[in-house]
Amino acid sequence: MTMPIKKYTAQSVMGEDFRTECTVDGDHVLILDQPLPIGNDEGANPLSYQLVALAGCISSISRIVANQKRLPLKGIRVSVESEIDTDFLLGRTTNGRAGFTSISAKVEVEADMTREEKQAFLDEVDRRCPISDVLMTGTRVAVSLA
Repeated sequence: MTMPIKKYTAQSVMGEDFRTECTVDGDHVLILDQPLPIGNDEGANPLSYQLVALAGCISSISRIVANQKRLPLKGIRVSVESEIDTDFLLGRTTNGRAGFTSISAKVEVEADMTREEKQAFLDEVDRRCPISDVLMTGTRVAVSLA
C-alpha cells in the first residue's frame, strides 16, 4: 500500500535589502522582512512565520479532528511563544544552535467538553499536526546551490 503524498512548494526572492517576497501554494504571496532599523518592517521575520505556522496548523487540525469526530468545537485560540539564542544566528558565538531553544503553545478550546475531553482532543490534534511533528522530531533539510 502506498501513502498518498502531497507536495508543497515555496519560492522566495530577496533584493538588496532584507525584504523577501515569497510565493507559496502557487499564488499566495507573503512578505518577510526584518524590523527597523535592520529592515523596513514590511512583514514579519521568518522566525515569526514559523510560530504562525504552528498556531495555524493546530487550529486547522483542530477543525479536522472535530469534524471527523463530530465534536462540538466552537473555536480555538492558540498562543505560541519561543526563545532563541540570537548571538548564534548573528555569528557572535559558535556555541549553541541556530534554532529555537524552546517553543510553547497554549491552546484554549471553546467547546462543551470536560477538561479531560479537551485534553484528549488536544493530544490527538498535536499528534496529527504536521508542523508540530516537524518541530518535535526534526525533518531532514537539504540546502544546496541551484
